Amino acid sequence: MGEKSIIIIGVGFAGLCTGIYGQMNGYKTQIFEMHNLPGGLCTAWQRKGYTIDSCIHWLCGTNPNDPMHRMWEEVGIVRGREFINIDEYMRYEAADGRTLILYSNADELEKHLLELAPQDADASRDFVESIRQVSKMLSGQPADIGKWMGGPAGDFGARFTDPLLRAVLGSPGGAFMQMFPLAYQNNKNAGYPIGGSLPMSKALEKRYLELGGQISYNSRVEKILVKDNKAVGIKLDNGNEYLADRVISGADGYTTIFKMLDGRYADEKTREPYEKWQLFPALIFVGIGVNRSFADEPKTVSGFSFPLKSPTEIGDNTLDRLSVHIYNQDPTLAPPGKTSMVIMINSKIEYWQEIAKDKAAYKKKKKKIGKIIVKLLEERFPGISKDVEMIDVATPLTWVRYTGNWKGSFEGWLPSPQNAMMPMSKTLPGVNNFYMVGQWVQPGGGLPPCLMGGREIIQTICRVDNKEFMTTVP
Repeated sequence: MGEKSIIIIGVGFAGLCTGIYGQMNGYKTQIFEMHNLPGGLCTAWQRKGYTIDSCIHWLCGTNPNDPMHRMWEEVGIVRGREFINIDEYMRYEAADGRTLILYSNADELEKHLLELAPQDADASRDFVESIRQVSKMLSGQPADIGKWMGGPAGDFGARFTDPLLRAVLGSPGGAFMQMFPLAYQNNKNAGYPIGGSLPMSKALEKRYLELGGQISYNSRVEKILVKDNKAVGIKLDNGNEYLADRVISGADGYTTIFKMLDGRYADEKTREPYEKWQLFPALIFVGIGVNRSFADEPKTVSGFSFPLKSPTEIGDNTLDRLSVHIYNQDPTLAPPGKTSMVIMINSKIEYWQEIAKDKAAYKKKKKKIGKIIVKLLEERFPGISKDVEMIDVATPLTWVRYTGNWKGSFEGWLPSPQNAMMPMSKTLPGVNNFYMVGQWVQPGGGLPPCLMGGREIIQTICRVDNKEFMTTVP
């Protein structure tokens, strides 16, 4: 590759967005991807006519008044895509017959919480007020969020007395974890894209290729080449080397730092997250195809949870509840009159690494889990077994195989009041012309940091090269 060339590792959302902005600004970019599809974690697959979506529940920035909406237009996501706003974020059904509904609208949520547990009125009002304040902050208005980020006011767990509210919002970080998603929902700025994840990833790929970018699929990067403390290219696992003026990794953070670069540029600050921070858990991911429309079930952003009749062992976990996402808001994911469902269960990768030493045992365990899930669904949907037409089980090893994600974590660093607002460096000490982008340099992960991170990196490179940063909309 010639002057002003950039090699990008990974054709996920981060890599594609980076490549798109690079192409817009006159750089010659090439993306190397170990898989054969775009999108990385933002993907889906089909089984027996059903689509199993592994990523998108909502997309921040779908409100045309939000500045991020313009960015999604720039990278080609908005073009020809329908976004819908759903009234309910999630439901939590209790054994006593009550249901906690986290409404997308803050006023409706407050009314519901006060009716459900009047004894917790003060804590409920404070929780909803925190959502309103974050809503203001996210829309660029003056807001007071400091008191909600920690301390007594933000410690909702110690304040809720109702067992149902305490179960959902009272766990460590429980209310905090819901605060930002509910704020986006309240702003009607987190719509669901009809079609789900993979069409969005393909839209990014299309935009990138239209701008003249190049993608090399089935090309696993083994090493990042460094000369005189400058990143100068990459080496693939087949031995082929490719040179460029800059290298940007949108790949797994651990693999990038400790394998592709052999840990040579990892100082104490760089190592700290990998040694101390909590990850989003790895998942057992079960897709179910059902010959039912579920027209009578409420549409939700993130599904619902219901109690089980008795604790049930699933993999390395024992559950007393099952969380289910019914995709009845998107008819494109299943044949007419039918519905795709997804069940996600936390799991540890070490458990699956041990089982996978015996391939037959690994397949048997996955099949057993599928059967258990259907049996549990019978408790909530009597007779559903006869309507199940497809069962597909993925494990943490599936994510490692297709995306390389460290420990199978599906979204990188778990956000906390301590790290959520903490900026992470997109460079490494001691190596120039190298950048990182994506969920491993942004606690909380998600798609917006991939978009904004890629944009920011190209802006930075343009400043270094004394070029005006340019954007276009297709």
